[in-house]
Amino acid sequence: MSVNPAPSTDEERLAQLGYQQELHRRLSGFSNFAVSFSIISILAGAITSYGIAMTAGGPLAITLGWLAVGIMVTFVALAMAEVCSAYPTAGALYWWAAALARKNKAAWAWFVGWFNFLGEVAVTAAIDFGAAITTAAFLSLTFDMEVTPARTFLIFLAIIIVHGLLNTFGVNLVKILSDVSAWWHLVGVGVIVVLLAVLPDQHKPISQVFTEVHNATGFTFAGASVYAVLIGLLMAQYTYTGYDASAHVAEETHDAANAAPRGIVMSVVVSVIAGFVLLFAITWSIQDYEAERTTALGLPPAQIFIDAVGHNTGTFLVFICMVAQWFCGMASVTANSRMSYAFSRDGALPGSRIWKQVNPRTGTPTNSIWLCVTLAAILVLPSLWNTTAYLAATSIAVIGLYIAYVAPVFLRRMNPEFQPGPWNLGKWSAPVGWIAIVWVVVICVLFVLPTASPITATTFNYTIVAVAIVVGAATIWWFASAKNWFTGPRSNLIDKAAHGEQTLPTE
Repeated sequence: MSVNPAPSTDEERLAQLGYQQELHRRLSGFSNFAVSFSIISILAGAITSYGIAMTAGGPLAITLGWLAVGIMVTFVALAMAEVCSAYPTAGALYWWAAALARKNKAAWAWFVGWFNFLGEVAVTAAIDFGAAITTAAFLSLTFDMEVTPARTFLIFLAIIIVHGLLNTFGVNLVKILSDVSAWWHLVGVGVIVVLLAVLPDQHKPISQVFTEVHNATGFTFAGASVYAVLIGLLMAQYTYTGYDASAHVAEETHDAANAAPRGIVMSVVVSVIAGFVLLFAITWSIQDYEAERTTALGLPPAQIFIDAVGHNTGTFLVFICMVAQWFCGMASVTANSRMSYAFSRDGALPGSRIWKQVNPRTGTPTNSIWLCVTLAAILVLPSLWNTTAYLAATSIAVIGLYIAYVAPVFLRRMNPEFQPGPWNLGKWSAPVGWIAIVWVVVICVLFVLPTASPITATTFNYTIVAVAIVVGAATIWWFASAKNWFTGPRSNLIDKAAHGEQTLPTE
């Protein structure tokens, strides 16, 4: 697949993959890790989706469920990282699919790209909507503001617009803040864990932290508690999303063939460990389970903090989470826009000529940034009337992203001609890859299932509808038109002779 096994520079390897260097290469290996770690953001996903697992599964789903899902996600990350090392390009998942498919390369690139695009938009929407929920809770605690769906949505709009502006005009600041974000998360988790361990007058028995099961989904059929625990795994699975960001910013990373795969894997591994410690501390500190689950703040961990350590200290802990979530959303907009830029560079999005443009001053895809901001806002709009909108957004993100994550892994397993990059799994590649594939099949079935009973307009899990609309539209467009002109990733090299011959995934 690659022409030169050991290109001397990142730019030469990118040229072999068919692209000239347009984005500015500013990121170190740590910065690459920080982007993915910030998007996983245990202080965002695990905090804002904590209530999902409190309702469906309880402490068992929160603690042991986190570890179980984390182990499986690590297999996915390892398998993805091996492919990333071979193809360090911003297109990432859909580019890998085109490179690895032995037949129908363009079709594989098309559908993987659309799943990735759907997942990226959904995860951006879910992260910033979660940040809005936490910000609303913080404002309620500090200014006694009443939390309503309309106010939460307005806060969401303010947050995502600021993230769009930062990514448009403050590209150097975004890089600095991404590095700060990684340390904020690690130090913030440490502060929360220590205060929750020391200050509460009482803690739950440790045995209950790991084994207690709650089912407030409304389902009462035989085995409903087991079903609830499985549904509650969405909390962990959603949090472990976005680490493909390390691949999407590969064209902005030094030593990308090594740094990007390391960023993918380490962001997951560090999140598994730090997240478990955080979730144990929060669950251990629960004082009144039902009251905290149904709190008027709309954010159970915020009520847990207040009840466990007092109003002022609890508000401070909410502030730590709020800032972390702000960092997380900023990084998600960055990664989302890079994927959209790359997909548009290959002509796959409507209006690609607009979205692929790069600002010559900042070296960022400005138009693509605002495309992602707008679509994320549209996806969150149902929150004004649907109580499960946040849950649906998280499910859409999980399904869209993980199908895109594992499709190249499956194609790599089917392609004996794959040439590993400098970072690879060696003899462990096959078992790791197949475990990752099976796990993604399981969660894609699990997270489109009903999450609450009775099923009404306000509790309906519209994940399957959103996924079906995007997949259906992409399928219709493919057969009606795109199959005649979309050939997969396109070279944008101006002077190929200056770089030598390169290969692109072609039919």
